[in-house]
Amino acid sequence: MIKKFLYLEWKAFSRSASFGKNLAMKILIGFLMIYFSLIFIGMGVGAFYVLKEMKLEPLVTVNKFLIYYFLLDLIIRLLLQSIPVLNIKPLLVLPFKKPTIVHFSLGKTALSFFNWVHALFFIPFSVVLILNGYDVVEIVFWHLGIMAMIYINNFLNIILSNIDKLFAVFVVLIVVFGGAQYYKLFDITTFTTPFFQNFYDIDGVFLIPILVLIGLYVFTFKYFEKNLYLDAGLSVKHDVASTENLTWLNQFGTLGTFLKNDIKLIKRNKRSKTTIVMSVIFLFYGLIFFANPHQPPAMHIFAGIFVSGGFLFVFGQFVPSWDSSYYQLMMTQNIPYRGYITAKWWLIVIVTFISTILASFYLFYGWEVYLTIVVGAIYNIGVNSHLVLLGGAFTKTPIDLSNAGGAFGDKKAFNVNSMLLSLPKIFLPLLLYWLGLHFADKTVALSLVAGAGILGFIFKEKVFSLIEKRYKIEKYSTISAYKQKN
Repeated sequence: MIKKFLYLEWKAFSRSASFGKNLAMKILIGFLMIYFSLIFIGMGVGAFYVLKEMKLEPLVTVNKFLIYYFLLDLIIRLLLQSIPVLNIKPLLVLPFKKPTIVHFSLGKTALSFFNWVHALFFIPFSVVLILNGYDVVEIVFWHLGIMAMIYINNFLNIILSNIDKLFAVFVVLIVVFGGAQYYKLFDITTFTTPFFQNFYDIDGVFLIPILVLIGLYVFTFKYFEKNLYLDAGLSVKHDVASTENLTWLNQFGTLGTFLKNDIKLIKRNKRSKTTIVMSVIFLFYGLIFFANPHQPPAMHIFAGIFVSGGFLFVFGQFVPSWDSSYYQLMMTQNIPYRGYITAKWWLIVIVTFISTILASFYLFYGWEVYLTIVVGAIYNIGVNSHLVLLGGAFTKTPIDLSNAGGAFGDKKAFNVNSMLLSLPKIFLPLLLYWLGLHFADKTVALSLVAGAGILGFIFKEKVFSLIEKRYKIEKYSTISAYKQKN
């Protein structure tokens, strides 16, 4: 039976509309995955020697920060990991046993990239520990305990995936625990380090996470088996509808109509709500760079662009996929492309402006830091906003608005054109900023980046004409792609 399921999965993959069109891109992504896999392996091998040079005990040091590692892993899963499941409804009318369907669906999660990527670090690290005199059996026990914790996160993600914004709770936990440890108010690692260290020191402790994992699997299995009915667990949840007129936008004509539609879309759907939360998280991205004096000066503009451009990157890059569920209907109406694109642009500009104001707490680091964020916002409005809209003409993956997972989309949304268009978003301002610093000073560097943004705004109408033309060229291929639901 499992063999039959694997056969069906392969057919669904090979017959999908994106398989032939994006096969070259899939091969490229495959090479990139191999490349980054080698990097993770290198980190696993090098971690031991780097920690030794820092006069730190490698295993204890890694165990000390595992609590943050697992919390961060769970946050990333809640945001990005899509739960791989079968197309179950057609199977329920066939003579397949429900336990087999559920076991196969849950078993697919074991092959997720979010699970095996951790092994690329922990296996080499464990091997190096053994080669440097650590007890082989105890290291194997420690490794089994760590991998059990990773799969605990996997099933926690499945269980908690339907609870909106739960990842915010774990973000707060990391911030609170990390801040308390940094300011020496409370050190959570005092309690967690011995637990992880005992996987190695005390025989049998590694069985604790393994038993918890088994319990979570049994709980998840029983939950899905119990709700595996066409009229129960798979039925669509209907919320009480509320109407919003937003009449104050009527004064903007067609532009106001599109803006009303986008505002309602963001407020009413899980996936679009996630973009707002992600935009808030991006506001704190600069803390990684501005609070670290060892960062290269050129990376400050990199941080400035991301702080103000969170919404632009997580929402703008998937225009018009947000409207994929009714895009065909929209194209049968007498709707001008220019008005549609302009409305998306204004939405991006407004949220970028708001993000820049909210980022004013960076004044704590000085006026120069906040000015860098303002310049990044100018570049986002003048250049990056145009690039994400142009890239949208090539992004032909429909979006499930009811699914909060995958805030950055999935791999099917990538193609060569959109990837090439993403390069100027980051590398052009970095290049301009570096040239200004190299040949003059920071004022000139900021002026070059801001000047590029201002030029983009000046030539906005001409750029919009090119974008509109590209959308018209891609119109029918986009409609065809949005019809593909699997």
